Amino acid sequence: MAARAAEELAALSGRTAEAVTGIHRTDDGWRVRVEVLELERVPRSTDVLAEYAVDLDGDGDLTGYRRARRYSRGASRED
Repeated sequence: MAARAAEELAALSGRTAEAVTGIHRTDDGWRVRVEVLELERVPRSTDVLAEYAVDLDGDGDLTGYRRARRYSRGASRED
């Protein structure tokens, strides 16, 4: 499901997933947290990343997604 979520998000957003940061089962399927590069900068430590919440149904089909947060690569991350 994690790979499927990353593929679906890439197809819709045009951005490549850098990592899957979380996955959990919901009543309707799965919610997967996917990290993507939104803005590439020099130096690389100042890139802007975003984490998306991607919802999949029980069959692995995308039902929705939203950007949960945006942050600099060099920033400390708190959940």
